Amino acid sequence: MEPKSQLPGLPAGAADPCVHCGFCLPTCASYRVLASEMDSPRGRIHALRAIEAGELELDATVASHFDTCLGCYACVSACPSGVRYDQLIEATRPKLNQLQHRSSWQISFRQLLLQVLPYPRRLRSLLQPLRAYVGTSLQAFARRSGLTRLFGPEIEAMEQLLPALAPESFDDFLPTINPATGDRRGRVALLLGCVQRCFDPAVSIATVKVLQANGFEVVIPPDQGCCGAVSHHQGELELTRQLASDLVSSMNGVDGDLDAVLVAASGCGHTMKAYDELLKGDLQFRAPVLDVQEFLADRGLSETFTSQLQPLPEAVAMHDACHMIHGQNIQTQPRALLRAIPGIRLREAIEAGVCCGSAGIYNLVQPDEAAELGRIKAADLSSTGAGIVASANIGCTLQLRRHLGDRAEVLHPMQLLAASAGLHALPGVAQGVGTAEVSRKGDDRQARVAPL
Repeated sequence: MEPKSQLPGLPAGAADPCVHCGFCLPTCASYRVLASEMDSPRGRIHALRAIEAGELELDATVASHFDTCLGCYACVSACPSGVRYDQLIEATRPKLNQLQHRSSWQISFRQLLLQVLPYPRRLRSLLQPLRAYVGTSLQAFARRSGLTRLFGPEIEAMEQLLPALAPESFDDFLPTINPATGDRRGRVALLLGCVQRCFDPAVSIATVKVLQANGFEVVIPPDQGCCGAVSHHQGELELTRQLASDLVSSMNGVDGDLDAVLVAASGCGHTMKAYDELLKGDLQFRAPVLDVQEFLADRGLSETFTSQLQPLPEAVAMHDACHMIHGQNIQTQPRALLRAIPGIRLREAIEAGVCCGSAGIYNLVQPDEAAELGRIKAADLSSTGAGIVASANIGCTLQLRRHLGDRAEVLHPMQLLAASAGLHALPGVAQGVGTAEVSRKGDDRQARVAPL
């Protein structure tokens, strides 16, 4: 009689092609910092096989080796045998959420994050009192004195990632309808996201402006929520499906035709492209989900827009988010768009495919490993000599800003295009700082940047 599987639901045969060749090891972020076979894709696959055979129990110790996985999928890109490790880890993660596999603090902390991060109103309420702390001498003192360390490594990591909080972080000020300028080429809906709309709202402003200037009307459903990426990466499938269903309903509620549902954060895009599987085909977007760079590279920048582009003051180093390069196979499109900027100096990191350590909430729940990966990535990007790093994922952006410090500005490619076209200020780089000014007269009001 065959032993009963302890991990039912794993994709049949997904681990079979693995020949333990080791090609995955140099690309694996967790193996990079822990140097443990059990904390590598090869080691985890071996453990899964042993569990399936009844030779190993999925206890807290074994589960901890799966918790160190960032889910970056670099191993999937590197594997010469075509092992679908992404399917294996996604099927395993829900099993890790059983109470006996983590400490009470680990469980409570994860639950707190999942009750706050996917909900912009809750997150904004939590951030409100911090407006008087972030960027002040009080914060500098707390860090210098070691006060932040008293709350434990997870809380310290959260504090280290806090960005400056602009007024736009607390209000979805962008209008529902943002008309195209010039010849209209299409109509799209845009996801604001949850963490991005609170921590880096300038990305959405720039994205809307670039799309408008290229002839696309941009619709922003006012009732849209989180896409479910944060919970999806943690194996919380029930919450993910609820958030996904709500978002599909919100986007499908837009009046009129849409050419695409666009995303400006790669982690969100990766999850939204998996909705068909997550929702089992019961509910689908009525337009394809595309990363904004993927969409613009395919449609092409308009002649009017490209004629407005001016050189940037600094060289730009490209950062490839894992859920962009490995999860969605998007790598050439961001570079093609930025090369439209006259005289741009694009620099490439040596280890572009290695994770920066953000990985959803990984840098909060595994702060030591994530910090080491952040230092490695920051050193790699700094070695390019570029004064700007282009990052198209909010988690990566916050992680890189923490570890790069004042060595480089970290900005979304849409911000760079908008600044080059004179549509939006370039924070910390361009002369003069801009502030968002929005007219609220009807649905056709438009965001614009007024120089101070």
